[in-house]
Amino acid sequence: MTTALDAAIAKPRKQFGETFLGRLWTGLTRSPAGFAGTVLVLAIVLFSFVGPLVIDQDNPTDTTQIWTSPSAEHWLGTQYEGKDTFTILVNSGAQPIWVGTLAALMAVFVAVTLGSIAGYFRGRIDAVLLQLTDVTVTIPQFLLMLAVVAFFEDIPPWGISIVVGATMWAFLFRSIRAQVMSLKEREFVEAARLQNLGPARIVFREILPNMAGFIFVNFVISVNQAIYAIVGLYVLGLMPSGTPNWGLMIHQSWGQNFYLNPVALPFVVAPLIMIVLFTIGLVTMGRGLDQALNPRLRER
Repeated sequence: MTTALDAAIAKPRKQFGETFLGRLWTGLTRSPAGFAGTVLVLAIVLFSFVGPLVIDQDNPTDTTQIWTSPSAEHWLGTQYEGKDTFTILVNSGAQPIWVGTLAALMAVFVAVTLGSIAGYFRGRIDAVLLQLTDVTVTIPQFLLMLAVVAFFEDIPPWGISIVVGATMWAFLFRSIRAQVMSLKEREFVEAARLQNLGPARIVFREILPNMAGFIFVNFVISVNQAIYAIVGLYVLGLMPSGTPNWGLMIHQSWGQNFYLNPVALPFVVAPLIMIVLFTIGLVTMGRGLDQALNPRLRER
């Protein structure tokens, strides 16, 4: 009689490189750019979320310290109210990152759900969803966000993520639909149908796991796009100004002509540098993830 211990001994354990996390680590470390992008993204996330817990939050208005140059006391100098620019920069990064991530999660969830339904069932439901997608894609994305945000006054951050996510899903929908249509013809899906597993189990347990890499890479790209959209709304002055935000810093610099003041350069440039570095990190990390999770690229 075979015991559970004998079965465990007889069954070879997967090596770390054969697991999902192992392939992910191997792919990222094999690509120097992807690994550097991942480190850069993690560093900025820690800077934005852990930084406010570490640095001194006491940043009072001091009219005697308006627009001072960088020093040992004020690493990036002070701004128009005499507040420390570095402290403002640290406290301004969390909101665009988590709001953009939430918006990307919503967009990917809607695209994956509707794309899976359309690609697997086809027929009338596919035609209706395609028509809905065509209408959504036809409307300019940023103009739609402007109209919705202008309609709702004092919209909360989570509301911004819903608005941005609701305008982004349609572009990923078609790719998910095409992937599902291709995978549903594979042998393992036919075998699942013969076992009468049911459409929901086949889609979510058989088809979507084979698209995990594709979905995850597109999620990273969506985070990048969402952050640009959110920062753009702040730069245009359409978002509430109560919470510190990199986009709000840029809006203040542009609206009050701070860029004309040489001493104000750190306040003007610092949020731009953070946004650019974060988006570059996301793009390069996305390429590394694609190489790690795409079987055709892993074999090269």
